[in-house]
Amino acid sequence: MTVFEWLIFFFLVQIIHFLGTWKLYLLSGEKSWKAIVPIYNAIILLKIIRYPKWWVILLFFPVINLLMIISIWIGTLRSFGRHSLKDYLLCVATLGFYIYFINYDKTTKYIKIQDDEPKSAAEEWISSITFAVIAATIVHNYIFQPFIIPTGSLEKSLLIGDFLIVSKFHYGARIPSTTIAFPMVHDTIPIIKTRSYLKKPQLPYLRLPKITSIKKNDIVVFNWPADTVRQFFKKEKGVKKPIDKKSNYVKRCVGIPGDTLEIKNGLVYNNGKLNALPERAKILFSYTAFSKKGISSKDLLSFGYKNFNRRFRISNITENSFEALRPYILASFNDNSNNIVIITKSSGIPVDLVRRLGIRIIEIRETSKNLVLTNDEFEKLKNVKWLDSIERNINKIKTANESFFPNKIPFNWNEDNFGPIIIPKSGQKINLNPNNLPLYKRIITEYEKNKLTVNNGQIIINDIETKSYTFKQDYYWMMGDNRHRSEDSRFWGFVPSDHIVGKPVFIWFSIEGINDGIKNWKIRWDRVFTTVGGKGERTSYLPHFILFVIVWQLYTFFRKKQKVK
Repeated sequence: MTVFEWLIFFFLVQIIHFLGTWKLYLLSGEKSWKAIVPIYNAIILLKIIRYPKWWVILLFFPVINLLMIISIWIGTLRSFGRHSLKDYLLCVATLGFYIYFINYDKTTKYIKIQDDEPKSAAEEWISSITFAVIAATIVHNYIFQPFIIPTGSLEKSLLIGDFLIVSKFHYGARIPSTTIAFPMVHDTIPIIKTRSYLKKPQLPYLRLPKITSIKKNDIVVFNWPADTVRQFFKKEKGVKKPIDKKSNYVKRCVGIPGDTLEIKNGLVYNNGKLNALPERAKILFSYTAFSKKGISSKDLLSFGYKNFNRRFRISNITENSFEALRPYILASFNDNSNNIVIITKSSGIPVDLVRRLGIRIIEIRETSKNLVLTNDEFEKLKNVKWLDSIERNINKIKTANESFFPNKIPFNWNEDNFGPIIIPKSGQKINLNPNNLPLYKRIITEYEKNKLTVNNGQIIINDIETKSYTFKQDYYWMMGDNRHRSEDSRFWGFVPSDHIVGKPVFIWFSIEGINDGIKNWKIRWDRVFTTVGGKGERTSYLPHFILFVIVWQLYTFFRKKQKVK
């Protein structure tokens, strides 16, 4: 919607409000004209229904204002003698127009409430839920947001099953551009699995003041720029979402606005210098281990390494047995002997299950195995006796590959050798030509909403031929620490500043095996109540929290006891 359209909509709302409430203002002792004055009418109405006047501020926050309006409807009904559940349901069902009936009903009287006690169980129930949802929505949208790590792209730093608290205020809380949405959910309503928002109307991008800028190597939560799926992990084409409803991603920011970034043999260089990672960051690369005798899973597990798959051959499996094994199977196929070969995680299959099913199962020892390791793990593994050799996998082949950004020939880049590329900065001017245009085309058209065409080698932006472009906002380069198992900026390019959600600051809970069913869940107690950033070994503050709760409870108990005396 344009600014003019928003103004028309705003004044239309004022007229609707006046026609449906002017008599109620009179009945409460106020002048009827106060019902049509923008903002002032809301302040007076809050006074009439005995709500804090400062709550008018909440009416200007998207999503929250929808909840506030429902609360104001309930307060209005209450103040004019309507306390039944039927009244509340009728009001909500008619989108507030039930108040018109009350306004023009000759029997309507103003009840000056002397206390804040609810007049009915329905009123108490609805009021409690409404205010709880409002408070939770304010926290969720503008202060903190919970987030669960779904993939292993940041392994060692953040694990699958880590429950995070993401700060919205560090980088400045973003005002939701989607004005009508289900509170406290993202793009999909749970259970019913339907879209949680209306695409229109949309507000322009606006962000509250920040307390810090994104620094190099910060872990950042952001909206996936290339998101075209209805739900995360469900591949669909052609779904266009508002920015704030795009899927949430979490990666490490390895390139900030103005940097010249290049990847050489898997290592990131900024402005010609090797990117110096923080102490807790552990970059993982893909390695291939070799052994003529076959690599033993027992040896790998004894070494403390669990991030690998195992292969088993089963010769006497039945359909029922296969179904019993299915929760543990990643993939399966028939070998040359028509036996079933299954692939599992490093945990394999429980021995008691094998015995109960009565199946004959043999693990296949592979002479080579792909391992994902930190540099420290590699240094230790290369000296073990049960491996013949181990070497890092580096893609040095320079060939046109449209899988990698900018997804156009002739950029012969891959996951290990990429760039150099300039990370755009707000106000920065670059020269444009047909060769580098693919790098910035999406920025110009999708992120900064310009019309772009190319005619006989001439670049035309907004119907004007040009040889340069000035960026309107900052951009970032995001990558996972698990360099060969991460979908990141190498595949879909720059992350605009208006896509930034927040900064992960705290791990409040952590479950190992969260995707393996509740029976296989294990709480990682050493990660509960730990900070995301910081120096040195990770420290859990759970004991400190428990101690605080105990002390507080004791303080409250003795304080009450003192008051009784």
